[in-house]
Amino acid sequence: MLVLRLLVAAILGAVVGYEREARGRDAGVRTFAAVSLGSCAFAIISHVVVPPGNDTARIAAQVITGVGFLGAGVILRGPNHISGLTTSATLWAASAVGLAIGYGLYLLGTATAVLLLLLLLLRHVPGLERRPPKE
Repeated sequence: MLVLRLLVAAILGAVVGYEREARGRDAGVRTFAAVSLGSCAFAIISHVVVPPGNDTARIAAQVITGVGFLGAGVILRGPNHISGLTTSATLWAASAVGLAIGYGLYLLGTATAVLLLLLLLLRHVPGLERRPPKE
């Protein structure tokens, strides 16, 4: 059952990563699948290793911080614009997908991945497309 959680987390992360890769972003299928998979594994470990009655959320809290640091690495600042914010935020949210699945919250993890994908697809809604930076 634990391996199923890992598999589901990796697949959901890969689906979100596919959208990023299709848009030409450096962080794509493998990166998002790895973030979701790793987050799931840490959630599972926290339940298996931490003795009953102790705080299992400590590991999850560190995952959130660590992935935030990872996401900061994809943000680039140019003279007239900043890029990578959406990819960074999406990486962070993909870790939430992995944590949810790792804790056995399949519906929450799947719904988060679907909503994340829908948010990424908003750029195709007329009037919401990305505008070039002002010079």
